[in-house]
Amino acid sequence: MYDLTGKTILITGAARGIGAAAARQAVEAGANVVIADVLEDEGRGTAQELGAKAVFQPLDVTSETEWAAALQATLDAFGSVSGLVNNAGISTGELLADESLAHFRKVLDINLVGVFLGMRTFIPALRARGGGSIVNISSAAGLMGLALTGSYGATKWAVRGMSKVAAIENGTDRIRVNSVHPGMTYTPMTAQVGIQQGEGGYPNTPMGRVGEADEIATAIAFLLSDAASYITGAELAVDGGWTAGPTVKYVMGQ
Repeated sequence: MYDLTGKTILITGAARGIGAAAARQAVEAGANVVIADVLEDEGRGTAQELGAKAVFQPLDVTSETEWAAALQATLDAFGSVSGLVNNAGISTGELLADESLAHFRKVLDINLVGVFLGMRTFIPALRARGGGSIVNISSAAGLMGLALTGSYGATKWAVRGMSKVAAIENGTDRIRVNSVHPGMTYTPMTAQVGIQQGEGGYPNTPMGRVGEADEIATAIAFLLSDAASYITGAELAVDGGWTAGPTVKYVMGQ
Protein backbone atom coordinates (compact mmCIF):
# COMPACT_ATOMS: atom_id res chain seq x y z
CA MET A 1 0.00 0.00 0.00
CA TYR A 2 1.40 3.40 -0.99
CA ASP A 3 1.30 6.17 1.62
CA LEU A 4 -1.11 8.97 0.73
CA THR A 5 -1.43 10.39 4.24
CA GLY A 6 -2.40 14.05 4.20
CA LYS A 7 -3.19 14.18 0.51
CA THR A 8 -6.54 15.19 -0.99
CA ILE A 9 -7.48 13.63 -4.31
CA LEU A 10 -10.42 14.25 -6.63
CA ILE A 11 -11.31 11.25 -8.79
CA THR A 12 -13.76 11.50 -11.67
CA GLY A 13 -15.98 8.60 -12.63
CA ALA A 14 -15.48 7.31 -9.09
CA ALA A 15 -18.97 6.02 -8.38
CA ARG A 16 -18.04 2.52 -9.55
CA GLY A 17 -15.46 0.46 -11.40
CA ILE A 18 -11.84 1.60 -11.58
CA GLY A 19 -12.66 5.01 -10.13
CA ALA A 20 -14.33 3.53 -7.06
CA ALA A 21 -11.44 1.09 -6.57
CA ALA A 22 -8.98 4.00 -6.79
CA ALA A 23 -11.01 5.96 -4.24
CA ARG A 24 -11.12 3.00 -1.89
CA GLN A 25 -7.38 2.42 -2.06
CA ALA A 26 -6.65 6.13 -1.63
CA VAL A 27 -8.75 6.32 1.54
CA GLU A 28 -7.11 3.16 2.88
CA ALA A 29 -3.72 4.77 2.19
CA GLY A 30 -4.65 7.84 4.25
CA ALA A 31 -5.96 10.30 1.67
CA ASN A 32 -9.06 12.43 1.63
CA VAL A 33 -11.05 11.71 -1.53
CA VAL A 34 -13.67 13.59 -3.51
CA ILE A 35 -15.77 11.13 -5.50
CA ALA A 36 -16.95 12.99 -8.59
CA ASP A 37 -19.47 11.48 -10.99
CA VAL A 38 -22.71 12.03 -12.87
CA LEU A 39 -24.08 8.86 -11.21
CA GLU A 40 -25.32 10.57 -8.07
CA ASP A 41 -26.97 7.67 -6.24
CA GLU A 42 -24.03 5.31 -6.81
CA GLY A 43 -21.53 8.06 -6.07
CA ARG A 44 -23.14 8.98 -2.76
CA GLY A 45 -23.28 5.30 -1.86
CA THR A 46 -19.57 4.85 -2.54
CA ALA A 47 -18.71 7.93 -0.51
CA GLN A 48 -20.86 6.75 2.39
CA GLU A 49 -19.18 3.35 2.29
CA LEU A 50 -15.73 4.97 2.56
CA GLY A 51 -16.61 7.10 5.59
CA ALA A 52 -15.59 10.55 6.77
CA LYS A 53 -12.54 10.81 4.52
CA ALA A 54 -14.68 10.72 1.38
CA VAL A 55 -17.30 13.10 0.02
CA PHE A 56 -19.39 13.01 -3.14
CA GLN A 57 -19.49 15.83 -5.67
CA PRO A 58 -21.77 15.78 -8.75
CA LEU A 59 -19.66 16.46 -11.82
CA ASP A 60 -20.32 16.49 -15.54
CA VAL A 61 -16.74 16.59 -16.82
CA THR A 62 -17.77 18.46 -19.97
CA SER A 63 -18.92 21.50 -17.96
CA GLU A 64 -16.50 24.31 -17.05
CA THR A 65 -18.80 25.58 -14.33
CA GLU A 66 -19.16 22.16 -12.73
CA TRP A 67 -15.39 21.70 -12.72
CA ALA A 68 -15.01 25.05 -10.95
CA ALA A 69 -17.64 23.98 -8.43
CA ALA A 70 -15.87 20.65 -7.90
CA LEU A 71 -12.57 22.37 -7.11
CA GLN A 72 -14.27 24.73 -4.68
CA ALA A 73 -16.10 21.85 -3.02
CA THR A 74 -12.79 20.02 -2.60
CA LEU A 75 -11.18 23.07 -0.96
CA ASP A 76 -14.23 23.63 1.25
CA ALA A 77 -14.28 20.02 2.42
CA PHE A 78 -10.57 19.42 3.00
CA GLY A 79 -8.76 22.76 2.76
CA SER A 80 -6.41 21.91 -0.10
CA VAL A 81 -5.92 19.61 -3.06
CA SER A 82 -2.87 17.56 -3.98
CA GLY A 83 -4.05 15.21 -6.72
CA LEU A 84 -6.45 14.67 -9.59
CA VAL A 85 -7.42 11.44 -11.31
CA ASN A 86 -9.18 11.94 -14.64
CA ASN A 87 -10.93 8.59 -14.93
CA ALA A 88 -14.41 9.39 -16.29
CA GLY A 89 -15.06 8.12 -19.78
CA ILE A 90 -17.32 6.22 -22.13
CA SER A 91 -16.47 3.55 -24.69
CA THR A 92 -17.55 2.71 -28.20
CA GLY A 93 -17.88 -0.55 -30.09
CA GLU A 94 -18.52 0.01 -33.75
CA LEU A 95 -16.59 0.41 -36.97
CA LEU A 96 -15.19 3.88 -37.62
CA ALA A 97 -17.11 4.06 -40.92
CA ASP A 98 -20.37 3.35 -39.08
CA GLU A 99 -19.98 5.80 -36.20
CA SER A 100 -22.19 8.88 -36.22
CA LEU A 101 -20.73 12.36 -35.92
CA ALA A 102 -22.90 13.02 -32.87
CA HIS A 103 -21.52 9.98 -31.04
CA PHE A 104 -17.94 10.78 -32.06
CA ARG A 105 -18.28 14.29 -30.64
CA LYS A 106 -19.90 12.98 -27.46
CA VAL A 107 -16.97 10.61 -26.82
CA LEU A 108 -14.47 13.42 -27.50
CA ASP A 109 -16.29 15.76 -25.12
CA ILE A 110 -16.29 13.30 -22.23
CA ASN A 111 -13.02 11.43 -22.75
CA LEU A 112 -10.79 14.25 -23.96
CA VAL A 113 -12.33 17.66 -23.30
CA GLY A 114 -13.20 16.46 -19.79
CA VAL A 115 -9.54 15.66 -19.10
CA PHE A 116 -8.46 19.01 -20.52
CA LEU A 117 -10.95 20.90 -18.35
CA GLY A 118 -9.92 18.94 -15.27
CA MET A 119 -6.25 19.73 -15.70
CA ARG A 120 -6.89 23.35 -16.60
CA THR A 121 -9.04 23.79 -13.50
CA PHE A 122 -6.79 22.01 -11.02
CA ILE A 123 -3.28 22.98 -12.16
CA PRO A 124 -3.43 26.50 -10.65
CA ALA A 125 -4.55 25.06 -7.30
CA LEU A 126 -1.79 22.44 -7.37
CA ARG A 127 0.74 25.12 -8.31
CA ALA A 128 -0.42 27.31 -5.40
CA ARG A 129 -0.01 24.34 -3.03
CA GLY A 130 3.55 23.74 -4.22
CA GLY A 131 2.95 20.72 -6.41
CA GLY A 132 0.92 17.56 -6.78
CA SER A 133 0.11 14.66 -9.05
CA ILE A 134 -2.30 14.25 -11.96
CA VAL A 135 -3.11 10.78 -13.25
CA ASN A 136 -4.99 10.58 -16.54
CA ILE A 137 -6.62 7.27 -17.38
CA SER A 138 -5.98 6.43 -21.01
CA SER A 139 -6.21 2.85 -22.31
CA ALA A 140 -4.37 0.09 -24.10
CA ALA A 141 -6.28 1.56 -27.05
CA GLY A 142 -4.08 4.64 -26.59
CA LEU A 143 -0.95 2.55 -27.17
CA MET A 144 -1.98 0.61 -30.27
CA GLY A 145 -4.55 0.53 -33.01
CA LEU A 146 -7.59 -1.41 -31.87
CA ALA A 147 -10.56 -2.20 -34.08
CA LEU A 148 -14.01 -0.91 -33.09
CA THR A 149 -12.56 1.95 -31.02
CA GLY A 150 -12.65 4.85 -33.51
CA SER A 151 -13.64 7.75 -31.25
CA TYR A 152 -12.55 5.99 -28.05
CA GLY A 153 -9.11 5.17 -29.42
CA ALA A 154 -8.69 8.69 -30.77
CA THR A 155 -9.40 10.19 -27.36
CA LYS A 156 -7.11 7.78 -25.52
CA TRP A 157 -4.18 8.51 -27.83
CA ALA A 158 -4.89 12.21 -27.30
CA VAL A 159 -5.03 11.85 -23.52
CA ARG A 160 -1.64 10.13 -23.66
CA GLY A 161 -0.13 13.00 -25.66
CA MET A 162 -1.82 15.76 -23.66
CA SER A 163 -0.49 14.22 -20.46
CA LYS A 164 3.05 14.55 -21.78
CA VAL A 165 2.47 18.19 -22.75
CA ALA A 166 1.14 18.97 -19.27
CA ALA A 167 4.08 17.14 -17.68
CA ILE A 168 6.58 19.25 -19.62
CA GLU A 169 4.79 22.52 -18.94
CA ASN A 170 4.37 21.97 -15.19
CA GLY A 171 7.42 19.99 -14.12
CA THR A 172 9.25 22.91 -12.53
CA ASP A 173 6.13 23.61 -10.47
CA ARG A 174 6.48 20.10 -9.02
CA ILE A 175 3.27 18.96 -10.69
CA ARG A 176 3.68 15.45 -12.07
CA VAL A 177 1.40 14.27 -14.88
CA ASN A 178 1.27 10.64 -16.00
CA SER A 179 -1.10 8.40 -17.93
CA VAL A 180 -2.27 4.90 -17.00
CA HIS A 181 -3.26 2.50 -19.77
CA PRO A 182 -5.53 -0.31 -18.56
CA GLY A 183 -6.02 -3.33 -20.73
CA MET A 184 -9.29 -5.23 -20.77
CA THR A 185 -10.53 -4.83 -17.19
CA TYR A 186 -13.61 -6.27 -15.52
CA THR A 187 -15.90 -3.43 -14.43
CA PRO A 188 -19.67 -2.82 -14.48
CA MET A 189 -19.21 -1.12 -17.86
CA THR A 190 -17.24 -3.96 -19.51
CA ALA A 191 -19.42 -6.66 -17.94
CA GLN A 192 -22.27 -5.32 -20.05
CA VAL A 193 -20.41 -6.36 -23.22
CA GLY A 194 -19.63 -9.87 -21.99
CA ILE A 195 -16.21 -9.49 -20.33
CA GLN A 196 -15.71 -12.19 -17.68
CA GLN A 197 -13.50 -12.38 -14.62
CA GLY A 198 -10.83 -14.98 -13.97
CA GLU A 199 -8.50 -17.18 -15.96
CA GLY A 200 -9.53 -17.54 -19.58
CA GLY A 201 -11.67 -14.42 -19.42
CA TYR A 202 -9.60 -12.83 -22.19
CA PRO A 203 -7.22 -15.34 -23.77
CA ASN A 204 -5.63 -12.85 -26.20
CA THR A 205 -3.31 -11.46 -23.50
CA PRO A 206 -0.07 -13.17 -22.44
CA MET A 207 -1.53 -13.60 -18.95
CA GLY A 208 -4.72 -15.12 -20.38
CA ARG A 209 -7.14 -13.08 -18.29
CA VAL A 210 -8.69 -9.66 -17.86
CA GLY A 211 -7.57 -7.23 -15.18
CA GLU A 212 -9.37 -6.37 -11.97
CA ALA A 213 -10.22 -2.80 -10.99
CA ASP A 214 -8.02 -3.03 -7.89
CA GLU A 215 -5.00 -3.84 -10.06
CA ILE A 216 -5.47 -0.61 -12.00
CA ALA A 217 -6.15 1.28 -8.78
CA THR A 218 -2.82 0.19 -7.30
CA ALA A 219 -0.99 1.73 -10.27
CA ILE A 220 -2.95 4.94 -9.77
CA ALA A 221 -2.11 5.03 -6.06
CA PHE A 222 1.58 4.58 -6.86
CA LEU A 223 1.60 7.54 -9.25
CA LEU A 224 -0.27 9.70 -6.74
CA SER A 225 2.22 8.86 -4.00
CA ASP A 226 5.65 10.25 -3.22
CA ALA A 227 7.07 6.87 -4.23
CA ALA A 228 6.68 8.15 -7.81
CA SER A 229 8.35 11.50 -7.07
CA TYR A 230 10.68 11.34 -10.09
CA ILE A 231 8.10 10.02 -12.57
CA THR A 232 6.33 12.43 -14.89
CA GLY A 233 5.32 12.32 -18.53
CA ALA A 234 5.27 8.53 -18.34
CA GLU A 235 2.74 6.02 -19.62
CA LEU A 236 2.09 2.98 -17.47
CA ALA A 237 0.48 0.00 -19.19
CA VAL A 238 -1.48 -2.21 -16.79
CA ASP A 239 -2.72 -4.69 -19.35
CA GLY A 240 -1.39 -8.18 -18.67
CA GLY A 241 1.11 -7.75 -21.49
CA TRP A 242 -1.55 -7.11 -24.13
CA THR A 243 0.31 -4.21 -25.79
CA ALA A 244 3.68 -5.99 -25.57
CA GLY A 245 2.80 -8.13 -28.58
CA PRO A 246 1.08 -11.32 -29.74
CA THR A 247 0.79 -14.25 -27.36
CA VAL A 248 3.10 -17.25 -27.74
CA LYS A 249 0.23 -19.41 -28.96
CA TYR A 250 -0.54 -16.92 -31.70
CA VAL A 251 3.11 -16.65 -32.77
CA MET A 252 3.50 -20.43 -32.88
CA GLY A 253 0.23 -20.87 -34.75
CA GLN A 254 -1.51 -22.84 -32.03
